[in-house]
Amino acid sequence: MTSGSDPAEQTALEFPPTTAASSPTPSSPAASPSVSASPSVTASPSATRSQQAASRGRTRTASPKPSPTAKKTTAAAKVLESGSCGASFYSDGQLTANGESFNPGALTAAHKTLPFNTRVRVTNPANGKSVTVRINDRGPFIDGRCLDLSRAAFASIASVDVGALTVRYEVLG
Repeated sequence: MTSGSDPAEQTALEFPPTTAASSPTPSSPAASPSVSASPSVTASPSATRSQQAASRGRTRTASPKPSPTAKKTTAAAKVLESGSCGASFYSDGQLTANGESFNPGALTAAHKTLPFNTRVRVTNPANGKSVTVRINDRGPFIDGRCLDLSRAAFASIASVDVGALTVRYEVLG
């Protein structure tokens, strides 16, 4: 504070410590924020420290070792049927044969006879990319094709510019 400062500014600077003190007698000079907060703060850590000290005196046990867990992967799924056929994609927004709304971004497919919710791994033999789809529709209705993939499923194994290609498929159980 400078000697030329306004007395009102000095009062404003001295005011917050007076209001910050939560003492029952604000006029008492002995009451201060550190004195009133001290008993509650000191009591809690001392009780916690005594509990910690007792646990430190015990002997340590060995840390538990992780047990192996079985991981489920599509590679470990049992192949019920496999083959090769033509596949195309479709992206029309419509209702599927099982009653779902068609989602071109989902990994789904149409097949003429496989049960709904059957998982099928479809592989593009030209580049080795594969995708697992869920059967939720009927089709395709074009000779030589056995699968109609959703746009996202087809795009994950080949360029959609191709339109149709011969794929390997594996029905997973």
